[in-house]
Amino acid sequence: MKYLLIIASDPTLPSPEPGDADFDAYMGAWFAYTQALEEAGALAGGEALQSADTATTVRHAGDGTTSLVDGPFAELKEHIGGYYLIDVDTLDDALEWARRLPVGEGAVEVRPIFPTDMPE
Repeated sequence: MKYLLIIASDPTLPSPEPGDADFDAYMGAWFAYTQALEEAGALAGGEALQSADTATTVRHAGDGTTSLVDGPFAELKEHIGGYYLIDVDTLDDALEWARRLPVGEGAVEVRPIFPTDMPE
């Protein structure tokens, strides 16, 4: 079954930037995690996202109109920074992968992907 691991963290907390002394170690933890997913055959996709201030939300109204809003969908303390799409056997497996994410201080929302296989 596929699960989306949605990575959220507080954007006000410090994070190493390219060129910082801690940056290579920080990125190394993410690369190691991704490699472990690949080696386990569980990685189905994933990307880091640009900061929330680059987001645009398309809001749909009940009357069929849409509007554009600069910024993310909701005003949150934590911002979504990226995601992994994994394919594992059970929710417990997905939760274990979420526990292993090197997010430091933050949260990982685990959501099963809705099955969309069409009956034959």
